[in-house]
Amino acid sequence: MRVKYLLLLMLGFFCFVNFVNAQDDEEKDKKKDRHEFTMVKELKTTPVKSQAKTGTCWCFATTSFIETELLRMGKGEYDLSEMFIIHNTYPIKAAKYMRYMGMGNFGPGGQAHDVFHIMDKFGAMPEEAYSGIMPGDKEHNHAELENMLDGILKSALKRTGTKTTTNWKDIIDFTLEKYLGEIPNEFEYKGKKYTPKSFADELGIKSSDYIELTSFSHHPFYKKFVLEIPDNWTDDEYYNVPIDDIVKVMDYAIDKGYSIAWDGDVGKENFYSKPGYAVVPVTAEDDQTKEEKKLPEKEKQVTQTDRQDAFDTYTTTDDHLMHITGVAKDQEATKFYYTKNSWGTKDRKYDGFWYMSEPFIRLRTVAIMVHKDAIPQEIKTKLGL
Repeated sequence: MRVKYLLLLMLGFFCFVNFVNAQDDEEKDKKKDRHEFTMVKELKTTPVKSQAKTGTCWCFATTSFIETELLRMGKGEYDLSEMFIIHNTYPIKAAKYMRYMGMGNFGPGGQAHDVFHIMDKFGAMPEEAYSGIMPGDKEHNHAELENMLDGILKSALKRTGTKTTTNWKDIIDFTLEKYLGEIPNEFEYKGKKYTPKSFADELGIKSSDYIELTSFSHHPFYKKFVLEIPDNWTDDEYYNVPIDDIVKVMDYAIDKGYSIAWDGDVGKENFYSKPGYAVVPVTAEDDQTKEEKKLPEKEKQVTQTDRQDAFDTYTTTDDHLMHITGVAKDQEATKFYYTKNSWGTKDRKYDGFWYMSEPFIRLRTVAIMVHKDAIPQEIKTKLGL
């Protein structure tokens, strides 16, 4: 009887140990990353920032792009003011919206070229001279500002009487100063006095050195066209090339030390926030087996037709701008683009960076901006550059 009791006790113990080990294995499986990334080429860039509660990703991404260009050019590290650009953009955007009697796009969105347009016209400022964060606030929050600006213009358009006044211009300027602060005519930076224009001149960034590329088959390739997206409110033209050429440009740029301002869609499935990567899987995650979920996803081969269909059906939109600063590979030697976001670093798996696969780039890219020297000669020749 005693022997039988001991056998039962030992059996129970072994069952418990196996159960605990199984639980540990399951927890390890959950914690284990599907992708183990290794950097192939990483460009020096500036620290990740947070756009916080604003729709100004375009400005943060492009400012980071310019800061990285300054590093490449040997001019040192700068922290440039995004809100200087935002403050100067809104009145121009408001004027166009009113000119079109409210039928245009008025909102926080924009494109990479907007930053260059503002720098050409108004200059630039360092963050320490103009942060756009009012005393008492810890981060950017434009929810109320956006509602105020929108309300001002809509109220002006609803004015009854024989004509609409232009009083809205002064009210827009006043509102921007209240929410973002007054832009100084002159400021001091590292012991030297500047105006925004003289500061921009010293930076030495020439807008003519940068071009935007897109890839859609409803327009001829190797020609320029006005990209039909709401945030291209300035009606700028983009060079249109096949998606294969977009990838060639991106690979060539990173290899030669040039970063990339990227515009695309991260609002759909498979741009994973917590795991920090983006793919286009053949099998939807919900349909993958337990074993499949432990391994890198098998990805679709994305064609020009696929991306055109996604654009035509609004499953790819100009949702978000980010900044590509490197190339990595996972444990299966699959290429990923190392991408700097503007969502801060708190609770971000890769400290504010994401890894985007080539199929994801092929499907979700709307446009890119690069230095003209970051384009292979064969493509430049086709574009007449």
